[in-house]
Amino acid sequence: MTADRTSNRPTRAPLVRASPAPTSPAPTSLASTSPAPTSPVRASLVRRRLGWTAAAVVALLLAVLLSLAVGSRQIAPSAVLDALLHGGSSDAADIVLSLRLPRTLIGLMVGAALAMAGTVMQGVTRNPIADPGILGISQGASVGVVLAIAFAGVHTLSGFVWFAFAGAGLASVAVYAIATSGRGGATPVKLALSGAAINALLVSVTTGVLTTKAAALDEFRFWQIGSLAGRDTGIVGQIWPFLLVGTVLVIAVARGLDALALGEDVAKGLGQNVGVVRIVAALGATILTGVGVAAAGPLAFIGLAVPHIARAVVGTDHRWVLPMAALIGPVMLLVSDVVGRVVFPPSEVPAGVMTALIGVPFLVTLVRRKAVAA
Repeated sequence: MTADRTSNRPTRAPLVRASPAPTSPAPTSLASTSPAPTSPVRASLVRRRLGWTAAAVVALLLAVLLSLAVGSRQIAPSAVLDALLHGGSSDAADIVLSLRLPRTLIGLMVGAALAMAGTVMQGVTRNPIADPGILGISQGASVGVVLAIAFAGVHTLSGFVWFAFAGAGLASVAVYAIATSGRGGATPVKLALSGAAINALLVSVTTGVLTTKAAALDEFRFWQIGSLAGRDTGIVGQIWPFLLVGTVLVIAVARGLDALALGEDVAKGLGQNVGVVRIVAALGATILTGVGVAAAGPLAFIGLAVPHIARAVVGTDHRWVLPMAALIGPVMLLVSDVVGRVVFPPSEVPAGVMTALIGVPFLVTLVRRKAVAA
């Protein structure tokens, strides 16, 4: 009986712990090693940016052609190209090469310099109305020119360049020194306030010198309005190295400006040295402003309006905004100069007047668009 009961009892299989199967590396496929495909949104943004950049390049080429062909004497585009490629001794070739080509080169360099300087200043201060004039750098260059005329006996545009550079540099150092003093460092608000204070002081100095040195008034008034007329290739040779250095500096901190736009704490969290970014950006913007103001006077509105136009078409990434501003700035300046030549012939309206008249509608349109979007 006992054996039968034992034999009828269900038996359990012994538990056997399975040993883990040896792992072998998964086969590597092309799909697993290739980078993730670009999202449609980003691809569309890149196409949009490339399209606007191409359009800006075409607009710049047309502006250069207009600057060389249009004036008190109209020159056919074919004659302009022939003069540029083959030279010549005809009247048209002489006008293009000796008068209009230096003027156009100055317009290209000054427009790009002021536009990039305004873009960087708006990025550093996080202030949409910051530009070289508001922060006192342009006025510092003006003081340098006034002192050169009144006390140093300088009466040539090529001589004004170095004094304008010195004045712009000293004004920039003063603004940054005041902004960094005290608690909090060089915050956007302190930079704007110190710039306004230095600007007011320098305006007083300029006015005081001109009221006591009446002979310097006429020369300074011609320079102060801002113009491309009367510039020669000597000025081009003086300012292009500074333009190159300033451009390299501001391009180098493009990523830092993007991070700074998110706030100082976020920028530090992203590994950016905020102090270095601000110093390098301010130095580059000062050099670029000195280039523009020294060569053509304190031209208004380019450093204020062009950055907004550039951001409207390519977004807020400074690696795209800075090159776009460098393309749009010369277009605005050259078109303004051409319009000033033909609006009241045979006289000319200075480019500094026309840039404001042409730039205001662009900025008003952008303000209205942002107001509607908000």
